[in-house]
Amino acid sequence: MGYIKNSYKELVEKVSWPSFAQLQSSTLVVMIASLIFAIVVLAMDMSFEAIMQGIYKFLGNLGR
Repeated sequence: MGYIKNSYKELVEKVSWPSFAQLQSSTLVVMIASLIFAIVVLAMDMSFEAIMQGIYKFLGNLGR
C-alpha cells in the first residue's frame, strides 16, 4: 500500500504537468509530423509500385 501512496504523492507533488496551451502545441506538432510521415510513406509506396511494374513489364517482354 505504501507504493501506491508514494506513487500518488510523486505524481501530485513532483511531476510538472504541461499547460493546456503546451498540450495543444505538442498535439499540433505530432499531427503535422504524422501527416508528413504518411505523405513520405505514400510517395515511397507509389514509387516502389511503379518500379516493380516496370521490372515486371521488362521481364515479361524478355520471353517474346
